[in-house]
Amino acid sequence: MKVTIDSVEQDHLKKNLTPFRVGDQVRVTLKIVEGDNERLQAFEGTVIRISGQGLSKMFTVRKISFGVGVERAIPLHSPRIEKVEVLRSGHVRRSRLYFLRERTGRAARLDEKIERRDEGALPKPPPPPAKAHSPAPAPVARP
Repeated sequence: MKVTIDSVEQDHLKKNLTPFRVGDQVRVTLKIVEGDNERLQAFEGTVIRISGQGLSKMFTVRKISFGVGVERAIPLHSPRIEKVEVLRSGHVRRSRLYFLRERTGRAARLDEKIERRDEGALPKPPPPPAKAHSPAPAPVARP
């Protein structure tokens, strides 16, 4: 049996990842170790880049904190990641959103993506039950 890098990496890849894309607003919950204590800390922002492949896949999250832009590059398959939540999906046409670095406030917002694929996945309501054919009721005479 031939041992390759891909076969070794398969053991360390996370299986239960939430799918997200560039432009999505995410909340990443990370395990922070301080001495003997371990706590959870959330980092919420916009995904501006996804790079790499396999075990070395990384994503960069950007947020504005007290008027200062903060970016954090996080390994996707890191054991320090507790969970990744997608808060909203942004509509973008680029794979790198570096233009957001020059923008602040309202100009830094992205349009929200409207999923059109989900509409086709909804089950159609059943047709109304067929009524048995009965003669029309006689007209009612009104005084």
